This record gives sequence, C-alpha cells and structure tokens, in this order.
Amino acid sequence: MLNFNDTKIAFKIKSNTDLKRAYWLFRIIGSPAVVKIGKFLMIVALKLRLPVNFIVKRTIFKQFCGGETISECAKIIQALGKHQIGTILDYSVEGKIREDDFDQTAKIIIQTIEKAALEKSIPFAVFKITGISEFSLLEKASQKKEPLTASEENKLNQVKSRINDICCKAKQMGVPVFIDAEESWVQDIIDQWAFEMMLLYNKEKCIVYNTIQMYRNDRLEYLKTCFHKAKEANISYGVKLVRGAYMEKERLRAEEMNYPSPIQPNKEACDRDYDLALDYILDKINYFSLVAGTHNEDSSKKLALSLSERSISKDDSRIYFAQLLGMSDHISFNLAHHEFNVAKYVPFGPVKEVMPYLLRRADENTSAAGQTGRELSLINKELKDRKIKARSSSI
Repeated sequence: MLNFNDTKIAFKIKSNTDLKRAYWLFRIIGSPAVVKIGKFLMIVALKLRLPVNFIVKRTIFKQFCGGETISECAKIIQALGKHQIGTILDYSVEGKIREDDFDQTAKIIIQTIEKAALEKSIPFAVFKITGISEFSLLEKASQKKEPLTASEENKLNQVKSRINDICCKAKQMGVPVFIDAEESWVQDIIDQWAFEMMLLYNKEKCIVYNTIQMYRNDRLEYLKTCFHKAKEANISYGVKLVRGAYMEKERLRAEEMNYPSPIQPNKEACDRDYDLALDYILDKINYFSLVAGTHNEDSSKKLALSLSERSISKDDSRIYFAQLLGMSDHISFNLAHHEFNVAKYVPFGPVKEVMPYLLRRADENTSAAGQTGRELSLINKELKDRKIKARSSSI
C-alpha cells in the first residue's frame, strides 16, 4: 500500500549528513524574517562580488540543484535512476536581456534534449520562454495594448524561432519537452505558441507539453477549451498540471493595478480545481498526456488511486508524477517504489545565475508553512529511526 510516511524509502539516497543539512536548511527557510534578511544580504553580496559561491553551492544550491553544468548533474541522474526516478534537466538561468545570451540558453536547452535522447533515465526536457526572451517583450505581446515596433517584431520572431528550434529538436530526438508557465500577464502569448508547436509536432505522439497553473481561477475552463481544440486538430495535448508559483505576486499586481485577481480565492478552491482537472484528463486520456507536477500528498494519492479505478497501468507512458529536486522525496520515492512513473526536476546552471530560482524556492517554502513543517517532521523521523537502528546494531 502506498505510504508517504515511509521515510526509509523516501530518504534511501540521503546520508545522515545530507539529512542534517536539509533539516537546518528547511528550519531556516521556514522563518520569513530570516529569509527576508538572507535574501537581502545575498543580493548585496552578489552585487559586491563577494565570494559567496562556496557557501551557496554547499547549502541551498546542493539541496535544490544538480550542478552547474549538465555533466555535473551525472551523479544525481544516476542516483535517481537507480531507484526508478527520472531526471528532467532544467537550465534555470533567468534574467538575461541580450540576444546572444538568449541564443546561448537555447543552445544549452537543446543540449539537454540531446542528453535525454541518450539516457533512458531522462524522460523529458523543459524550458522557460522567459529564459530565451525579454520579459517586457512577452508582456507587450500578450497584453496587445499597443502595436509592437519593427524592432520588437524582429525580436519576437527570433523568440519564436528559438522555440521552434527547441521543439523541432525534441521531435527529431523523440524527447518530450515542457514549456513552463509564467505570470498571467505574459502567459497568453506562451499558450498561443505552445499550441502552435503542438500542431506541428504532436501529430504522431505527444512531444510538446504546455503548463497549466491551477491557482488561476480560469484554468479549468481553459483546459477544457484546449481539449476541444486538440481533438478538432487530431493531436495529442500534453499538459504539465501544477498549482503555480506566483500567487503572491499575482495578487499584489492585481491590487496595485486595480483589476480582478486571476487567482483562486483560497487554497481549497485551488485544490478542488486541480483534482477536477486530473479527473477531466483521465476521463479523456486518449487525447492527453499528463505530468502531474505536485507536492500535494492528497492529489498524488488521488491520481494513483484514479489510475487503478480506471484500469490504467501504473507505467502508462502518458502519465507521470513530478516533483522538484530537494523537496517531497517522501512522495517521489514512495511512488517510484510502487512502480508509478516519477521524475524529478533537476535545475542546473552557474551558481550566481540560478540565484533567482533559489530565492524563489526559499520564498515558496516560507509561504507554504505546512510543506516546510512536513519536510522537517519527516527528516526528523528518519534521523531518529537511524539513530535507534544504529544503537540496536551496536548492542
């Protein structure tokens, strides 16, 4: 029986040192005041070019990232693969503004696709369109409040070209690729491009996946619209279903700019729509491929049970569970132990350049007090169990 409290399975690849480091890290990021001060000091240190890489790489970076390069991720890829957990290499560099930087990012994303084609334990690739485009350009193209200049049109065409290059390579190599979601005010153009790529590359099998964030109050209806469009076009619709990562930012912007918040009124509404979306997809699984990106135990159990109720095989390649590296190992490893398809997002990139990603992880864990508390209790339980076992074996 699936048991997310089984910490022996959950932390089988973690040493005592790993667990103690994770424990203190979650203790720290569970404190909003400490995180706020730490973020400020980190930003100042980076601006002053102080030598903080050494500290960051051995603490928060080691917890949530696989390495600075694809080759440095080899150890975690192997460790996860040994326990039937796939790796999704995520080049997590953000905040670039130069076209040559965007081209370089696209090149590295294509390298992750080539790596995945060679390794069975890397079932997917992923990219953020904000990693290959200026955010302001995406915002203007999504909002459509004013026409783009000739220069902006040219830049937008370059973005579309990078997206097509990535998706075309994914098709050629037979590696499914996720397009990550962004803030609501830039998401429209991303949704448009994602569907255009599906029309090109999802005819025989699902290659391109869009990401749907269920913390938005319009996404369940959007999912249904996507289904009808995909069915009419006779393509498979790939969806990575998540709750979302920008809730506080979304609400603040809506308040400041005086428009209705696109965010669910509360967690219960978000959980409800997430689970309804799972049911909707499973009921029409012949038209969908699903990656359930969730750290929620209830939704994970619901999906596992729903597969059994619908007589869908645990190892059906159309259905995966996914979690972030460094979080919810009790979900990932126990699901994999029971032979469900599971993969971990493994971010990588130079320490300084993945700091925005790492700071966002800290923010998310701070705001999700229940999640942090759950991580701490499970780690503490496993450390105590190991201590008791060590004492018993020494008698």
